[in-house]
Amino acid sequence: MPKVKTHSGAKKRLKVTATGKVKRKQAFKSHILTKKETKRKRALTNPALVDKSDMPRVKRMLNM
Repeated sequence: MPKVKTHSGAKKRLKVTATGKVKRKQAFKSHILTKKETKRKRALTNPALVDKSDMPRVKRMLNM
């Protein structure tokens, strides 16, 4: 059987922590920022963790 390739988009956007959790960037921080509160924009800067319901798909994409 051939090797299973890692999903290129997932590889660029996700990072696995030492405990096996997956970090991701927050959405809604790229454009149309004038109508968003400063506090909201600041909160969106922090990374978030992938939800456990999405982990099977993420693991398959990252070949974990």
